[in-house]
Amino acid sequence: MADVRSVSITEEGCNNNSLRREQLIIGRRDMKRITVFLTATVLMLLVCYRWESPIQPQLLGFSAFTSLQPIPTKQDSNKTNLYESKDVRSLEDIMREAATEEKTVIITFLNRAWAEPNSIFDLFIESFHVGQGTKRLLRHLVVICLDEKAYSRCLKVYPHRCYFLKTAGVDFSGQKNYMTQDYLKMMWRRIEFLGSLLKLGYSFISTDMDIMWLRDPFPRLFSKGDFQVSCDSYNGNSMDKRNLVNTGFYFVQANQRTVKFYNYWYSSRSRFGGKKDQDVFNKIKHDRYITKKLGLTIRFLDTVYFRGFCQMRREMSKVITMHANCCFGLQNKIFDLRQVLEDWNAYISAAGTVDGRKMRWRSPDHCWGRVKKTKKTRV
Repeated sequence: MADVRSVSITEEGCNNNSLRREQLIIGRRDMKRITVFLTATVLMLLVCYRWESPIQPQLLGFSAFTSLQPIPTKQDSNKTNLYESKDVRSLEDIMREAATEEKTVIITFLNRAWAEPNSIFDLFIESFHVGQGTKRLLRHLVVICLDEKAYSRCLKVYPHRCYFLKTAGVDFSGQKNYMTQDYLKMMWRRIEFLGSLLKLGYSFISTDMDIMWLRDPFPRLFSKGDFQVSCDSYNGNSMDKRNLVNTGFYFVQANQRTVKFYNYWYSSRSRFGGKKDQDVFNKIKHDRYITKKLGLTIRFLDTVYFRGFCQMRREMSKVITMHANCCFGLQNKIFDLRQVLEDWNAYISAAGTVDGRKMRWRSPDHCWGRVKKTKKTRV
């Protein structure tokens, strides 16, 4: 009996050992499964974090565009909150309403310094009203406001096409002196925003507000050309990249080439530290990436039609836009642009001639005088 019991105990011990081994094997398999699951979960979280993290470098795209929605202001018991009113719509709604049948819009930017009454904004809007064939273009104009004061003023002057573009940590409300850090941030914020519009499929004319629209520019744009830009100095050849561009006025056709070009343009700001968008464009327009790989077609607009104070032409019969370029100082711009509109109204009233003589623009002496003084000071 003792032998039988001994054998039984031994067999029972063997069975228990086999059971433990099987449990151990199953436990190890479960641990492997758990480890694989946890590893996969961690990797997915890391990927999501990298995609969403604001500190990661990003090219222009929809991830950048999500920050362009209207930002509510803090509640004020004594004031109506502008950004919660029924008139506020998303940017896409505004663009959809403003776009032409070809999905093209006119974009300009406004901050508080230029939004003051009797300032640049008023002159800009007035030019559309007094220009030939330009008043109807106002339905396609969208004013991108860079601060709350500009947005509030825009709603009073031009209520249907105002959009408040919030930029965290930057105050764009005051006058931004040429080439200061805030000025550069403002210029590059504009490029970032316009690149996002291309992603949405909108072609656009980007126009500075110190440009007077006196005739409809669309008939004078080239039928083919991804990027068409005005010039400070034009040499007569619309294909020659030696033309000195001025990005105060340009037309961009929405397509894959221009989307990639804007990515390249915006990212190139780090290659040329301290340069504004226009200066960087003048640098990269010769790059092989743009000319060969992208195949971007750039056309330069004739200053006979798209004029400015830099290369002033006195005849008035062909002018489309007049830009207060080569001009420093807000008050100088206001004075000489008001003179432009006075000359234009006189030209229209007199049908282009006075006593048989063709009318001509007066010199923008406030702007030119300041430029001459600046040059003398530098010498």
